[in-house]
Amino acid sequence: MSVLEVLLIRPSLTCSPTLRCIARRHLMATLAAVIASSWTVVPSRAEVAEVTVSKGYGILYLPLIVMEDQKLLEKQAEKAGLGNVAVKWRVLDGGNVINDAMMAGSLDFAGSGAPAFVALWSKAKGIPNTAVIGVSALSATSLYLNSNNPQIKSLSDFKSGDKIALPGIKTSLSAVVLQMMAAKQFGIENYARLDPLTVGLPHPEGLIALTSGRSDVTAHFTSPPFSYLELKDPKVHRIASSVDDIGNITLDVVYASKKFVDANPKMTEAMLAALDEADAFIRDHREEAAEIFIRSSKTKISKEDVLTILGDPDTQFSTTPNSVKSFADFMQRVGVIKVGAEKWSDMFIPQLGSRNGS
Repeated sequence: MSVLEVLLIRPSLTCSPTLRCIARRHLMATLAAVIASSWTVVPSRAEVAEVTVSKGYGILYLPLIVMEDQKLLEKQAEKAGLGNVAVKWRVLDGGNVINDAMMAGSLDFAGSGAPAFVALWSKAKGIPNTAVIGVSALSATSLYLNSNNPQIKSLSDFKSGDKIALPGIKTSLSAVVLQMMAAKQFGIENYARLDPLTVGLPHPEGLIALTSGRSDVTAHFTSPPFSYLELKDPKVHRIASSVDDIGNITLDVVYASKKFVDANPKMTEAMLAALDEADAFIRDHREEAAEIFIRSSKTKISKEDVLTILGDPDTQFSTTPNSVKSFADFMQRVGVIKVGAEKWSDMFIPQLGSRNGS
């Protein structure tokens, strides 16, 4: 006999029809209903109480830098009913490094160059516990290819002895954008023409290598503020700008594992809301945003220089992807990835689907 049967049936068998027995019968029936409801209502699974987020160097990561400084993710998580969420931050540079950290499970949200995300999205698509998904766009700017060799004035002037510094050979943001620029100038079949000249260096180290005069690095393909600071050196000149060749498109994104997103929908929404809030902060409080960047930067830079960068129309911050699919199309065409995207929204969370992205 089940517990419910004992509670509901046995009192009717053993009690005489007295007032006390009737009261007892009602009490036992009420208790049984409470127990039954506790069996049928499944409590919602709690979401994570701690998240780890990666950011990189440079102005492209300013929304994440502002988010950390202003504790915007903590604020949005609490607003979403997740309580006091702990947020840990890691600084990682280079697509391969970031992707490896995500696959190792040491990151929940990653700020990364769009090409590295696209490569991992394609490779892991449809694989349980491995697939990744974009949470938002992050930023856009112009990457400058700067050189300390006066004889190098265009992409066609590089020779076998030259070295181009960039973070992450072949798969980093700078590496893939350089391939796209080479494809435009030399033809798609020669997209990798400059790859043998590239050397992997984080942007701060690339800046030092190009300007110190103590390195064999002859060029650096980089983002602000490093590109701006290099051009203050009279020995350095700009060879090319990515915006001139491929347009002003989303360069960095935020992504996560699909498993994490599916298990933590409120945290994912909080992340997107925090990024939107960070973008609004940068727009409405530019001077304070510049000061936050300077405090977080390991590179010495003036407030005036940061404000100049933020005032550049090529420097943009938005959670809506802009031409991210162009990376996927290019990478599939040259064989870097096997699986492309039919539409840009295939690569991102559904919450972005209603936005005017591309």
